[in-house]
Amino acid sequence: MLTDLKTALRPAIVLSGLFAALLGIAYPLALTGLGQLLFPHQANGSLIRDGGRVIGSELIGQKFTSDAYFHGRPSAAGADGYDASASAGSNLGPASKALVERVKADMNAMAATGQGRAVPVDLVTTSGSGLDPDISPEAAFYQVDRIARARGLPKDVVRDLVKSEQDNPLLDFLGEPRVNVLALNRALDRMAPVR
Repeated sequence: MLTDLKTALRPAIVLSGLFAALLGIAYPLALTGLGQLLFPHQANGSLIRDGGRVIGSELIGQKFTSDAYFHGRPSAAGADGYDASASAGSNLGPASKALVERVKADMNAMAATGQGRAVPVDLVTTSGSGLDPDISPEAAFYQVDRIARARGLPKDVVRDLVKSEQDNPLLDFLGEPRVNVLALNRALDRMAPVR
């Protein structure tokens, strides 16, 4: 009986070790190598550099508060928002009084600069991760008047910039049109630096 047990255990142990090495070490290393070879920008976090200095990522939203910049979605990630190490939504449901009060306060603040237009939903609600780097084109167009006024630019110029930075759905039907806030603000700075 002991020899039967040894005979049965040996292949199980050998195969467990083989598959652990194959699937736990070789396969992840191969995929990491392929990712670095074929998609180095994406594999390294889609980092955006300015003069060799990392200023952000295409994949993670940042907080912009100046009137001269486009603002992204609100963030519930971390105490001050946009904390990539604390990525999470607020976990507040649609019936939550705290959520309703926060959204109302944000809408009232936005409405003061919106000249009677409806506030786009993505400017007052957080994403699931709290780190969404994109806003809808409507949310970007909503902010055009404020930015044009702050930078002393014609509204049409700022509106055209938003159109040029808009990303359309993949294959024109997968996803929604969107605008990356960091890319839009960088294009805005290149066009008309803040005084």
